[in-house]
Amino acid sequence: MLTIRFDRLGVQPGDLVLDAGAGFGRHAFELARLGANVVALDYAADEVVTTRGTFGAMVEAGEIAEARYVGVLQGDATRLPFADATFDRVITSEVLEHIQDDVAAIAELVRVLKPGGTFACTVPTWFPEKVNWLLSDEYHAPKSVGGHVRIYSTTELKAKLRTAGLEVYGNHRAHGLHSPYWWLKCAVGPRRDDHPLVAKYRRLLEWEIVEQPGSMKVAEKVLAPVMGKSTILYGRKGAPA
Repeated sequence: MLTIRFDRLGVQPGDLVLDAGAGFGRHAFELARLGANVVALDYAADEVVTTRGTFGAMVEAGEIAEARYVGVLQGDATRLPFADATFDRVITSEVLEHIQDDVAAIAELVRVLKPGGTFACTVPTWFPEKVNWLLSDEYHAPKSVGGHVRIYSTTELKAKLRTAGLEVYGNHRAHGLHSPYWWLKCAVGPRRDDHPLVAKYRRLLEWEIVEQPGSMKVAEKVLAPVMGKSTILYGRKGAPA
């Protein structure tokens, strides 16, 4: 399940791409399949180990060329271990809302992007996220350790990206079918994965992701602009003055 549209990011075969906060690698793997050379970084050690293993299996199975897998490492988005202007593209998905010093993280992500390079970030959309916070204190920080620390408006995030040196050239929303799922989870308790209604809705989402039926694609197309769980912004780094 991808959130970022790589055609809007302008990904080309051979691009060096950083996926910061890659998690278990959903975007990183697709970037490699598209021919990009990928560096995946995450703060969590277990996710780094799993992503390394999956990349290794993809190479061994011949699904991607070995050159596509540059590396997977553990690191902090506010202190990236890369030189200035290293990457052609930089992405970060559902990460910034977890970071206390998001301004520092954005500055670092832009620092390692080449002039003329493109950037994409995704964060929870304001209204669906506000409902989650109202329904459950256990959904977000401080009760949820490592949870969300802020709710972004699109205006705020655009301003922070522009301040860091990006020209914001596009945005959209995604995952309209996922917002009601999270409202339900927060209503019954975010950790109640065994609740019958939560389990039933999760199976529906899993079926939609795997089977991709036409009816669900239509529903997603209609719902995403209205109540998409994620907001995605795209930016381009200007040439140095």
